[in-house]
Amino acid sequence: MPDKRPAKVMVYGFDNALSSAITGVVDLFAQAGVTWQAIHGETRRPVFSVELVSARGTDIRCANGLTLKTDGALDPAIRPDVLLIPSIGSQLEEVLTSEQRLYPILRQYHQQQVDIAANCTGVFLLAQAGILEGRQATTHWGFANAFAAAYPTVNLHSEKLHTMDENLFCAGGGMAWFDLALVLIERYAGTQVARQTAKAHVLDLPRFNQTLYAGSRRQQHHQDELIKTVQSYLADHLRQPVALPQLAAQFNLTTRTLIRRFKAATGQTPVQYIQQIRIDHARKLLETQRWTIERILSEIGYEDASSFSRLFKRQTGCSPSQYRSKFAPGDLL
Repeated sequence: MPDKRPAKVMVYGFDNALSSAITGVVDLFAQAGVTWQAIHGETRRPVFSVELVSARGTDIRCANGLTLKTDGALDPAIRPDVLLIPSIGSQLEEVLTSEQRLYPILRQYHQQQVDIAANCTGVFLLAQAGILEGRQATTHWGFANAFAAAYPTVNLHSEKLHTMDENLFCAGGGMAWFDLALVLIERYAGTQVARQTAKAHVLDLPRFNQTLYAGSRRQQHHQDELIKTVQSYLADHLRQPVALPQLAAQFNLTTRTLIRRFKAATGQTPVQYIQQIRIDHARKLLETQRWTIERILSEIGYEDASSFSRLFKRQTGCSPSQYRSKFAPGDLL
């Protein structure tokens, strides 16, 4: 006979956590299926039992000053179906240092095949415990460089909104917890309950990759001053065609050296970087101008509309028209 008990979800809280990533997850799991049943006058049958726990069972003070009362301590002798780690709202390094009691429990649960899920900067706690080595993960795009530097053995995909690698689940942005929760609700309760839960709570589905939300933030956090100059030059000459031999010669480099130094500094080849900043600028124009796609192509140095659309969708997860509909103010649509 199938097991009809509610799946046991533990949400792990700690000081300086993001409160919405705790309370929102607790509400969504507790109400999974139940809200839909209530709306339609059906008998309420909870799918999950949800507890908020902390290292010692003490209350937690979140990053916004809100204090949350817990249901008890995280006990390694009690094995949940799902353990959820919220975002670190502030004091990242302090939290990583203070949560020493959590790490052996994470390793134990991982070995026991408990589903472990972390949101945003909470993914740092999974990496610190060592359970993400060689695994796919994502985190908030704004912390991707720091994460990659601290945990080089993790297969980081910061462009993805969520990742799944066996029993490890990660979500990217600060409010991506509801995407993560819906993935897990579907895993335990099926597609129908996940869709009903999303509809009952008026959640916007499907979500695109978080590359959409990274804006035009092209990092120059490296020490190669010459490559920084090349980056600035490319940004200032966006509309002009770029040939690598000529670009390299302009900065007294061979083409091979330019490619090698550029990739070492930025993690991208010059061609990849040029494509990225052109897409970034196109997004700005789609958000702020009523211009046609043809005019935008002219502004960013593209001539082939079909190749641009394919690249744009590959980079952002949606077409230029979908992007404009999602992000442009109403008076520009």
